[in-house]
Amino acid sequence: MVFEHPKIKELLDYTRVLWALHHAQSVMSWDSETYMPREGVRDRSLAMAELAALYQKLLLRDEVVKPVEELLDNEDLNDYERGVVRVLHRSIRIMKALPPKLVMEIAKTTEEARPYWKEARDKNKFELFEPYLDKIIKLVIEAADYIGYEEHRYDALLDRYEEGLTKARVEEMFNYIEPRIRRVLDRVLSEGRYPQNHELEEVKYEVEAMERVNKTILEKLGYPFERGRLDVSAHPFTIGIGLDDVRITTRYEGKDFKRTLYSTIHEFGHALYDLQIDKRLRMTPVAHGVSLGIHESQSRFWENVIGRSMAFVEAIYPILRDNLDFINGYGIDELYYYFNTVKPSLIRVEADEVTYNLHILLRFKLEVKMMEGEYKARDVAEVWNDEIERLLGVRPKTYSEGVLQDIHWSMGSIGYFPTYTIGNLVAAQIYSHIKRDLKDFTELVSGLRFEPVREYLREKIHKWGATYPPEELLRRSFGEPMNPKYFIEYLESKYLG
Repeated sequence: MVFEHPKIKELLDYTRVLWALHHAQSVMSWDSETYMPREGVRDRSLAMAELAALYQKLLLRDEVVKPVEELLDNEDLNDYERGVVRVLHRSIRIMKALPPKLVMEIAKTTEEARPYWKEARDKNKFELFEPYLDKIIKLVIEAADYIGYEEHRYDALLDRYEEGLTKARVEEMFNYIEPRIRRVLDRVLSEGRYPQNHELEEVKYEVEAMERVNKTILEKLGYPFERGRLDVSAHPFTIGIGLDDVRITTRYEGKDFKRTLYSTIHEFGHALYDLQIDKRLRMTPVAHGVSLGIHESQSRFWENVIGRSMAFVEAIYPILRDNLDFINGYGIDELYYYFNTVKPSLIRVEADEVTYNLHILLRFKLEVKMMEGEYKARDVAEVWNDEIERLLGVRPKTYSEGVLQDIHWSMGSIGYFPTYTIGNLVAAQIYSHIKRDLKDFTELVSGLRFEPVREYLREKIHKWGATYPPEELLRRSFGEPMNPKYFIEYLESKYLG
């Protein structure tokens, strides 16, 4: 057993109901994004609000709060037990600060907002979503002020998604990578090393055929369908309902098949993390990924480092050729360059490795202004177009290509976006280490033999769940904290080497 201290065992008996409640909320959230009829949102939003308030009430019971406070400085705890106390203490601190009425209002508003965001995006009518975004900005500002912060209101939000992250650290990260990304991008575009467009981007596919491709490749990667699902949603996502129930979605747009292929591989990376958490942590507060940045590193590692490598393209070529008739007209090299086009573009989820983080920089800057009270929803919609044009030289013609493209703000997830860049940086860092530790890494990818890769990630990242804070996990596993130099080295090697 990893939990031996009697007070920890007693505490975990009390927190099991929190796990059960979160389990139910996760199933409801998955259903909201996949199969729930649109009109069901009215009752669902009220139910989610009540459950959010109940979760807060149960978390703040004396049976939870008192033992956590007593155990904070207890030196007799092992690492797993200290992890439980740390995670619960953070949650208690946040939930103590938030009035129950505000918790309910956020849950209700965001549940109501999502279908209006989807309709606004589909119809290119920002006015359908604008009042909800204005309300969400106001509610999130209120929540941040209750939670508290030392330097900037945005810090309170960043920390909720990436423990210890601050606006100053995010700025430092972007100040390092932005000029270096621009140098790589300028050379790739000026020297024509990688194409900006490919004719396969306009080729249509049959959804049934693409479903076969996605499922076959998931099986090759090691996705256990007896413990997971693949469904369809407006915005691809992963949700860990339990350690043996992790569900992913993709979307099919009818052309440019790399979009659905790589969103599926991306979500597999997220799912694998949850599926490989040590089962001895089941139903405890540490039985989940430690942060969104570390979680994103897993999805980007599989999507980009493995998925867009020449070794992987060669390996999956027969699968593509056998299921998609039009592939017969293209060789492996052509597919590799189709998968790795580099160009300034409008849609974040379709952005290439070189330009992707500039999309995140845009959202980071807008969110800071929102939290400073300088931007309302209409301001964000208008400034978006100017900023993306400044960063990438392209300008949206519709709201759907701009401010409406992401689901995150409809979910109240302000402070989430910087974790995507952290994920890219950590993925490259892991790649640098795994190449040294698994000498035959490329050969394993070529042979679609991923068990050693999965086991490596299990030992270094996955099995620990949230036992250690993200920076400590990286130091323990790789001997260093997050270091952005690996990402720049990866880009330069792949795109300029």
